[in-house]
Amino acid sequence: MEIKREKYLKALTNRMHNGMIKVITGIRRCGKSYLIFKIFKNYLKEIHISDDHIIEIALDERKNKNYRNPDVLLDYVENKIKDNELYYLLLDEVQLLDEFEEVLNSLLHISNLDIYVTGSNSRFLSKDIITEFRGRGDEIHIFPLTFKEYMQGYSGDTYRGFADYIMYGGLPLILSMKTEEQKVEYLTRLFEETYIKDIRERNRIDKIQELNDLINVLASAVGSLTNPSKIEATFKSKLHSDISINTIRQYIAFLQDAFVIHEAQRFDVKGRKYIGSPLKYYFEDVGLRNARLGFRQHEETHLMENILYNELRARGFSVDVGVVPIRKTVSSGERERSQLEIDFIATLGSRKYYIQSAFSLPDAEKIKQEKTPLLNVGDSFKKIIIVHDTLNIRRDDDGITTMNIYDFLLNEHSLDM
Repeated sequence: MEIKREKYLKALTNRMHNGMIKVITGIRRCGKSYLIFKIFKNYLKEIHISDDHIIEIALDERKNKNYRNPDVLLDYVENKIKDNELYYLLLDEVQLLDEFEEVLNSLLHISNLDIYVTGSNSRFLSKDIITEFRGRGDEIHIFPLTFKEYMQGYSGDTYRGFADYIMYGGLPLILSMKTEEQKVEYLTRLFEETYIKDIRERNRIDKIQELNDLINVLASAVGSLTNPSKIEATFKSKLHSDISINTIRQYIAFLQDAFVIHEAQRFDVKGRKYIGSPLKYYFEDVGLRNARLGFRQHEETHLMENILYNELRARGFSVDVGVVPIRKTVSSGERERSQLEIDFIATLGSRKYYIQSAFSLPDAEKIKQEKTPLLNVGDSFKKIIIVHDTLNIRRDDDGITTMNIYDFLLNEHSLDM
């Protein structure tokens, strides 16, 4: 089973020889090592780079333990370079290298060395790690498998595949597991023994129960508007905890730094400005989200929304929640201000799409509910409703396109169909 991950290979090849450190980031177990040691290395061989010009070191392997010493590694790399031809350094689990920031900056001075590194603990995954390379780090963020990638390694049909994907997510190793018990245990242990452990150690967190409670609150609130104040109120009323709002903000930031969750801010479509709190949080992988809740809260509407959010970001879009201010007439005849919500505004350069996520459109009332915010936007950018139903793509008289989630996820150009 081979998942090609062509998008990320292209991202690497487009950055070859740019004089910067290519930093591959992403949540643990999303396929960073496979990308550089298998996919990218195969590409280098295809373009006739000889083995002796590819320097690869997996620092987590016992046999390479001595290379965690910065001076030993520097000497090793320098001694490998025998001529003026280009060399490629593939360095995995770089956080295990002592003083790795200084080492990488030193290696940048070797003019015929092209550098690619990955890391998989929360210190390396922190969003601000690029600054350690003094502006010479070029980040490539890898997501768990998209549904299209997932289906490359899935043996069943599309519909069964999506049912598994929405339950167990897209971490690549999931595809090699045959039973539900294996998948549940893997995701549950991974979250507890890897992600939480890394976050605790990096940030020196003592209040582990409060961190766990916060993760569970965020997991339950996927697709819902919230903010630290609302979460603080939940802690006080339901968990009888006196956790402070500042601690909540800190813990949320730690989870974001480790790429476990992401925030989607609210954007006023007509005022063309960000509104701020409240906002929405989504999980990097829905399988991990489900594992946190013991696979008990399987709300397909919210999980589908999370999957759409991740898909848009994996395609390179910045994604916001749309707010459309309107005035409506109330029973007294007066005009009152109100707000309508658009699930996602996806923006990439000059391209923009307004997208509604609707698990189904059973009747005219539901169709009206989903269309009304889109009809009140007032600009000409494309407006789309994505549903779980297996209907064909259609465009109505109002210019709104409706498509099913399978067409959307399996065709990278679906937004323009």
